[in-house]
Amino acid sequence: MFLIKIFANLVLASYPHYSLLKFIIMIIVHDIFVCKPGNASKFAKLFKEVMADNAELVNIMTDLTGDYNRVIMVTKYDSLTAYEQNFQKYMQDSEEMKKMKEKMQGYHDLYLTGSREIYQVW
Repeated sequence: MFLIKIFANLVLASYPHYSLLKFIIMIIVHDIFVCKPGNASKFAKLFKEVMADNAELVNIMTDLTGDYNRVIMVTKYDSLTAYEQNFQKYMQDSEEMKKMKEKMQGYHDLYLTGSREIYQVW
């Protein structure tokens, strides 16, 4: 990542009309939950509250069209490595994770299934 940023800065110095965003690669993760009928807004509200201090969180979204009862949590990371490192903190038995688990108690009862999509942004 460091080399990509150096390269981007060199290109910007030579060609200032290029956007830095064209050179920095980012990872966007969609955690998609299909909720039980009537629970999508409850689930979204719970996630929004619990994840409020998460710097990687971009949005909590609910469906307007398409499949019903979906809640999508969108997060962003600098790389897959950063994503994996962030994911590891949820496996730790820290005080922060204990508080999060306490707040999330019973959330499995709100959804039926889920999936994860990981995208690379160019």
